[in-house]
Amino acid sequence: MGVENLERFFNPKRIAVIGASDREGSVGARLLKNLIGVGYKGVVYPVNPFRPTVHGITAYPAITRVPRKVDLAIIATPAHTVPQIVEECGKSKVPAVIIISAGFKEAGEEGKSIETEILELKRRYNMRIIGPNCLGVMRPNTNLNASFANKNARSGKIAFISQSAALCASILDWASEAHVGFSAIVSVGSMLDVDFGDLIDFFGTDPQTKSIMLYIQSIKSAKKFVSAARGFSRSKPIIVVKAGRFGESAEAAISHTGALSGEDAVYDAAFQRAGLVRVEAIDDLLSCAETLAMQPNPKGSRLTIITNAGGPAIMATDCLISKGGKLASLDTQTVEALNRVLPNYCSKSNPVDVLEEATTDRFRKAIEICLEDTNSDGTLVIYTPQGESDPIETAKMIVELSKKTKKPLLVALMGEDTCWKARNKLRKNGIPAFTTPEQAVRTFMYMWSYTQNLELLYETPEELAVELSIPTFLREVLRKTVEEGRTILTEPEAKQFLEAYKIPTIKSEIAKTPSEAVRVASQIGFPVVIKAHSPQITHKSRIAGVVLDVHSKAEIKKLFQELVERVRKHKPDAEFAGVILQPMVKKRGYELLIGSKKDERFGTVILFGMGGVAAELQKDVSIGFPPLNQVLARRLMEKTAILRLLEADTSGVNIKLLEEVLVKFSQLVVDFPEIKEMDINPLIVHGNDAVAVDTRIIVDTEKVLSPVQPHEHLVITPYPKKFTTELKLRNGTKVSLRPIRPEDEFLLDDLFRSFSEETMRFRFFQIIREMSHETLTRYCNIDYNREIAIVSEVIDKAGRRIVGVVRLIIQPGQKCGEFAVAVGDEWQGLGLGSKLVDYIVEVGREMQLESIGGDIMSTNLKMCRLCTKKGFTLTPLSEDTVKATLALSIA
Repeated sequence: MGVENLERFFNPKRIAVIGASDREGSVGARLLKNLIGVGYKGVVYPVNPFRPTVHGITAYPAITRVPRKVDLAIIATPAHTVPQIVEECGKSKVPAVIIISAGFKEAGEEGKSIETEILELKRRYNMRIIGPNCLGVMRPNTNLNASFANKNARSGKIAFISQSAALCASILDWASEAHVGFSAIVSVGSMLDVDFGDLIDFFGTDPQTKSIMLYIQSIKSAKKFVSAARGFSRSKPIIVVKAGRFGESAEAAISHTGALSGEDAVYDAAFQRAGLVRVEAIDDLLSCAETLAMQPNPKGSRLTIITNAGGPAIMATDCLISKGGKLASLDTQTVEALNRVLPNYCSKSNPVDVLEEATTDRFRKAIEICLEDTNSDGTLVIYTPQGESDPIETAKMIVELSKKTKKPLLVALMGEDTCWKARNKLRKNGIPAFTTPEQAVRTFMYMWSYTQNLELLYETPEELAVELSIPTFLREVLRKTVEEGRTILTEPEAKQFLEAYKIPTIKSEIAKTPSEAVRVASQIGFPVVIKAHSPQITHKSRIAGVVLDVHSKAEIKKLFQELVERVRKHKPDAEFAGVILQPMVKKRGYELLIGSKKDERFGTVILFGMGGVAAELQKDVSIGFPPLNQVLARRLMEKTAILRLLEADTSGVNIKLLEEVLVKFSQLVVDFPEIKEMDINPLIVHGNDAVAVDTRIIVDTEKVLSPVQPHEHLVITPYPKKFTTELKLRNGTKVSLRPIRPEDEFLLDDLFRSFSEETMRFRFFQIIREMSHETLTRYCNIDYNREIAIVSEVIDKAGRRIVGVVRLIIQPGQKCGEFAVAVGDEWQGLGLGSKLVDYIVEVGREMQLESIGGDIMSTNLKMCRLCTKKGFTLTPLSEDTVKATLALSIA
């Protein structure tokens, strides 16, 4: 349901507390106390069937008896009574409900059935529910405390969303001591309805929120979560702590991929793909959120440390290096300047030690010089209360100097007494202050991680040629496998998939008898590789079931019998179906692993790393999400040690070829949700060659036998190639209409540069002289789940050109969309604008929207006439703007 009715949780005019009580210490009593006499401007109605008043306020026996329409109902009654109360709320047209009560699915089967009943009532009455088993919500700037917490939150710019009610209470204590404020605090509990994705959408557009903190135990809807996070992480830092990093046990995995892709690694990959910052500890959560909201992002990991105490600086350096950062190498000018202002016994290298007797003025001179150093990406000042420098005066000086830099500046003030006052002064002036240098360093490195994640969102990929049509004959291969009672494809069957997607592979053939094996080996040409073929044995090397470099017919006959014996010895009831023969790869190269696996929560994921028989031992792998493009493929590889080895190889391994193989593999698993797991192990690379030697595909039987929804196995919506078509303009020019791609940045920039001032003003309501790379990326690298842009492309003597574009942005809630259209000046008057509008209307219908609309300048008479002709209703918004709206009838 997206953000529908979420406003009622955070800006309610009338609240009913169901289960309000006079009993001291009860949840119902605390809820009511937190809402009355604290500055909340709305009306609060206690609901209690056993009391005429609660805390001196008239109480009502049921929500149905409250005299006015209620915006928010808070339920704090035993679990078994909740369904009836929710139904009464529905009948009373209450749009938002918080269920504080516990005792639902966490209590067993009976609790699960109660949740199912509540969920059905939610759907029937179209209401939103937070909880159950939660603390409630807070909106400090309106003094709304719809929770049973013992403490109120300060007003600030951070939204905190937590699955743990106890953690919300602890964070309130910590934040109160640190003088940190919140735009909202939300305890989501069991997330029966409202979940992380909904709330990221809400706070992503909330002007009071500058950053978002998440405490996650599990994610209910991975697709919605990733989509929402990708949508807003560009503009608002989202920081997450994920609990439950290590599973106590793991099922035996059939494939190497299954063994290597643990649950936490998949979460980690999802957070990176969505642009989130993952921190390890709760104290990092608040400090990172606060710092990212205050300071600019670093452009690198080089940190300059200025200190009056050598020991803490060494500890800070150790922490920096262990987290993958670097000490900035101060340039010659900086060192010379430090020599002029610091005593000769002070350290002028990084860390810069002004020593314990340093005055505030000495600190000032050292900081001022270091802030100018071009080799540094950020500065950390470490202060310990000693010598002649006063912490308050030092803080004032740092505040003054901070105005002279555009790089992040962090301060560690070690100690209490007057140090806590100095830390507060710094924070009030937008400078993050810490009690330990390690915490400051960790925060700096989390900031660098955020920068890297944003770069991934903004980087423009190179275009790689990938076949978009699905080879349908491969579905027959999958169906045949399932009909034969198998879940694993034979190697020759699996390699048909690679061949169809033009991934280089070695031809494999099956021989069922020794004589057939001799014949096949002779046809292939010696030397060959011979492998045992048994449906029950997937890892052949574990039973010595693979023999390399076989040179003769006699060896083939002998090895055939030996492989029969090895299979029977390892697994007496296993079927020996013959041997697999393939040519021997003569070139020695690097053995890599490329694989995919269906994660229970996040759908299909892709692995890349070191391959061969030791793949599970080395565990040098990284995880990504399809669909991949060239940039995403490169980033996937960059997280592994094997890539550094390949890049260091003087023979020159073709990394671009590996990117292409990964993109093709990604397209393969996008097209086939029937694939449960897939391995290419090893993929042998050498110079300009890459070849898949061994391939394993495990089938998802249920998906083969039942109808499959396209892309239901993907957490990120792939390129919607179904919205591709061709048409002719009035002058006979052929134009292709297709969804925009990240690779289109330069073509789109050329279109914008061709606009006249009038066309630019009609499209953007202002004159934009130049589009930044970040803006163009935002237009091209889109989430197809939330936005569709259709470009019109022509190919002529000038090459490929985009000559028009229409865009449809789907509002959270998925029921209406905003559209905008623009056509290059030389292509206007040929009917292209009309066709683009028609096409985007059909796209809206396909996406099951109820309406689409767009703002048009009143002076854009052509567009106003066009929309009127096509059935849009035009409504004046202002003297200069009208709103065009079209209700969509869905066939």
